[in-house]
Amino acid sequence: MIDWYLEGESFGNCNCNYACPCQFESVPTEGDCGGFEAVEIKKGHFGDVTLDGLRFVLMFRWPGPIFEGKGEMQVIVDERADERQREALETIVTGGETDEAATHWWVFRAMSDTLHETLARPIHFSCDIDARKGKVSVPGVLEAEGRPIANPVNGDPHRVQIRLPQGIEFEVAEIGSGTARMTGAVRMENKDSYGQFNILRHTGRGIVRAAG
Repeated sequence: MIDWYLEGESFGNCNCNYACPCQFESVPTEGDCGGFEAVEIKKGHFGDVTLDGLRFVLMFRWPGPIFEGKGEMQVIVDERADERQREALETIVTGGETDEAATHWWVFRAMSDTLHETLARPIHFSCDIDARKGKVSVPGVLEAEGRPIANPVNGDPHRVQIRLPQGIEFEVAEIGSGTARMTGAVRMENKDSYGQFNILRHTGRGIVRAAG
């Protein structure tokens, strides 16, 4: 198996309420599941291919809970990536060169009957994990924004985290509110639903966990 490592900041959104049921082994809020994940790689490699500074987006949708399958997904890779970098990113995000069920990307691909054509596009990305703020723009494909959950009484930012010590996606994620319009092969609109902001540290063996 090719040795790879990916570390970066992630902002994502799905159509569930702020307490995403998937994180609690439950079923989606509205019965179906759909959204996106955008990542900016701070440090990464795939064999001898350097991935530092590149971005990618994964869009996905399932007619029911993820574990029931029959989903669809589409990968968008940074247009700045060369051919080898694009192939590396596509491989990682579709679960290639990865132990069985070791990452959420592996699971997403295994549960998707349809893998749409990968696109190479400009990806505009900003993310402040602690502030629960993010913005992603892929012209013609995705427009999304994240913000803190607002206290319904006084409008103050509300802070909440999800911790998954044995998770396959993250150990700690800041939770906010996300709005997204997906107009690629996977189409969906979310408004003021689950927003997730977190650090990713993945290899083909799974999460690299923080010491202690």
